[in-house]
Amino acid sequence: MPSIFKPKESEIQAFIERERQLPYSYTEIGRTKNEAPVLGFDNDFNFIELGQGEAVWEAGKEAVREWKMFPSGWARIWPERTPLREGEAVAMLAKVMGLWWLNSCRIVYVIDSQDKFGFAYGTLPGHAECGEELFMVEKTPDGKVRYILKAFSRPRVWVARLVYPIARAYQRKFIRDSKASMLRFVRNHLL
Repeated sequence: MPSIFKPKESEIQAFIERERQLPYSYTEIGRTKNEAPVLGFDNDFNFIELGQGEAVWEAGKEAVREWKMFPSGWARIWPERTPLREGEAVAMLAKVMGLWWLNSCRIVYVIDSQDKFGFAYGTLPGHAECGEELFMVEKTPDGKVRYILKAFSRPRVWVARLVYPIARAYQRKFIRDSKASMLRFVRNHLL
C-alpha cells in the first residue's frame, strides 16, 4: 500500500525479509526469455542504442551491474548494490503522485554471454503489480550496443487497478527515464 511517508531503511529491510521466501505473484516465471507476448498482461518491449564498441559494451554491463537503469530521482532499488544472482530479493521504492510505493521483486535469471548481459526480476506478493521485467544490454554483430527493457505486467492490488491509466503512464515514464539513465551513465563513463 502507498504511504505519504518515505519508508525508513529498517522498514525496507524488514519488508524484504518478509518477502524474500514468498513465491512469485505470477505463474509465467521466466517468460521474458520468450519472444511471444504473455496473454492477459500488458507486454512492453523497448530499447535504446547506447553507442558502439567495446568501451560502450563494458560501460553498459557496468551500468546494469550497478542498477543504474533506475532513475534515482523517483525510483530506486534497495539494497542499492544487490548482486545480480538468481534468487536475490530487492525492494523497488518509487515516489508516484506524492506517495511512496514499496514493491518487492526477486531475480528470476541472469544472462551473461559474449553478446548479452542482464537479468530479469519478477514480482513478489508485496508488489502492486504482478509480472516480470528484463533489463539487458546487447552487442550486435556490427558492434552496436543497445539497452533493452522487456516486461509483462498487470495490476495486482485494487489500488493499482483503480489507477490503471496512471500506473501505465508511470510505467512509460520509467521506460523513458531508465533509457536516459543508462545513456547518461555510459556517456559519463566514457569521458
